Amino acid sequence: MLLDGDEWRRRFTEIKREAWRLEALPQYLVAHEAEEFAAFREGRPIAPYSTSSYTERVSRQRAEGKRNGRVHIVTQPLSDYLRFEFSRYYEVHSRVGDDIRILDVTNRANPLGKVQDFWIFDQAEVVLMNYEVDGSQISREVFEGDVSSFIEYQRVAIAESVPFEEYVNGGLRA
Repeated sequence: MLLDGDEWRRRFTEIKREAWRLEALPQYLVAHEAEEFAAFREGRPIAPYSTSSYTERVSRQRAEGKRNGRVHIVTQPLSDYLRFEFSRYYEVHSRVGDDIRILDVTNRANPLGKVQDFWIFDQAEVVLMNYEVDGSQISREVFEGDVSSFIEYQRVAIAESVPFEEYVNGGLRA
């Protein structure tokens, strides 16, 4: 089953314990980010980002004892998009309780090299994130099968990564 609109948003608002994502691409082309990303690449000023429906939801869910998190697999040098994402979103999102971690595979084998982007909700439902090579999203697809391999991917990703703040402050794990 493909997910869009309200069906997709409902996955996040109805979590019981956790929404978690693996991000494996160096770039995501997102229409609503295009203008700001272009400004970032050109060195033009960007209006400060502080809150959004995403940060409000993460903050509220954290207060309710629920978790939101992700691991982003990266290599050095970081792509322009990753530098933009780190400065524009990850700094703010981590401050409101999004558990963002970085798995730098620059000087090591990628333990999740064959795993595509996905979200896992309450360790019970997996949504595969399908992208073109350039990072344009194709679709979101509910995985129909045993989610145990995705739970293991999550465990490995967390064990092999470092917290975002540690990573950007020099705590790269190689």
